[in-house]
Amino acid sequence: MSAVTPKPDLTGELGSGTVAAHPIGVHVGPGITEDGDLEAGGPLARAAEMDADGVQIFLADPQGWKAPTPRPDADALRAGDVMVVVHAPYVLNVATTNNRIRIPSRKLLGQHAAAAAAVGARALVVHGGHVLAKDDPATGVDNWRKTFARQAEDGGFPLPVLVENTAGGGNAMARDLDAIGRLWEGIGEFGAGFVLDTCHAWAAGWDLATAVEDLTARTGRLDLVHLNNSRDPAGSSRDRHAPLSDGEIPVELLLEVARTAGCPVVLETPGDAAAHAGEIELLRSALGG
Repeated sequence: MSAVTPKPDLTGELGSGTVAAHPIGVHVGPGITEDGDLEAGGPLARAAEMDADGVQIFLADPQGWKAPTPRPDADALRAGDVMVVVHAPYVLNVATTNNRIRIPSRKLLGQHAAAAAAVGARALVVHGGHVLAKDDPATGVDNWRKTFARQAEDGGFPLPVLVENTAGGGNAMARDLDAIGRLWEGIGEFGAGFVLDTCHAWAAGWDLATAVEDLTARTGRLDLVHLNNSRDPAGSSRDRHAPLSDGEIPVELLLEVARTAGCPVVLETPGDAAAHAGEIELLRSALGG
């Protein structure tokens, strides 16, 4: 697989080249069938259908441990002007003290990073993970630090790795702002990036009116926003996404998060292509793009 030079700040990179200055992407899943064929034309066709600047994709089963396999659209993804972001499998948890989870998680994270770079992805998104109830969260921070440190010994990840905040769990590494601050003390020096998911932040009880400022005060950076509404009240710890204009979070509050963040946005909202095209149009209007 081809190597990509690690980039210290994703904010400019995601908006570079012919991609829009403030790109808006949509999560489209794998975009390929179980037989390895493109599904409905694949992610690039989906982007064109929705007039999206980018796509977020999976490279393997998001609930499984299999390594990514070569994609039939790899050359097209790499050569195109559509922003590509890869989301790592949800099962990954490099923070845990459970060796049967942590060790394969580190391996799979490296495999997905290499595969993401090979298709020209701008970043790899991974959830912050958690430790066991009996464990000190500081152990999870150290396990994250070791993940980046060991990768650095081999030349580092071939593309930016972005940690995403999560909705629930008292032992989560990236649910609460103070926990994120402690995590960044361990991994910030390695150039880790951050993804703010608005549904997750809402579920965790954050004040979205100040979320960008509160977050960047701890991380010094914000590289990507997952702009999602929620089906549940604030502080519910429930991760159930809703359409951008049809949830518990006031849509203007979501739009203000996107404006304040000043970085690329990916929609992970439910809906068909027409619905996503409408959300993209709304966002572009709000962002002046």
